[in-house]
Amino acid sequence: MATAGTDLSFYDKSVLPEAKDFRIGIVVSEWNNDITGNLFQGAFDALTDCGVLKENIVKWDVPGSFELIYGCKKIQESYDMLDAVIAIGNVIQGETKHFDFVCHGVTQGITDLNVKSDIPTIFCVLTDNTKQQSIDRSGGKHGNKGAEAAIAAIKMAQLRKEAKF
Repeated sequence: MATAGTDLSFYDKSVLPEAKDFRIGIVVSEWNNDITGNLFQGAFDALTDCGVLKENIVKWDVPGSFELIYGCKKIQESYDMLDAVIAIGNVIQGETKHFDFVCHGVTQGITDLNVKSDIPTIFCVLTDNTKQQSIDRSGGKHGNKGAEAAIAAIKMAQLRKEAKF
């Protein structure tokens, strides 16, 4: 397992870029909101810990993970000053192929946004086999994937800033 022995919440602030002026959008799926709420909190806490101002973090909610794509697209269009967007969702394997369709669609949609948009979109969608695996990755024994996504957002926002020159 890729997360065995890994704390997804660990980061070293000393190697991160100055994040005070970054504006970050976070789009959160309401489906499995106990998980996605924890992921959001992990992302929010890591962003503010790294210097992003609370007023520079914009949060939008969407009904489910499939709707993250549209939500991310619209938050980018609505806030032209965003430096990065984090898509937070959770899909847990069930008895039907619905899991496969949602996971594939969301992955492809986030990929498309990154190719077509100038604003990086960070994929923070847990696609787990069990609820316990999701709990373990949203503040449980493996830490919080939301924090990891926040650090990726800061790094990609810096890359975007540097690439403009």
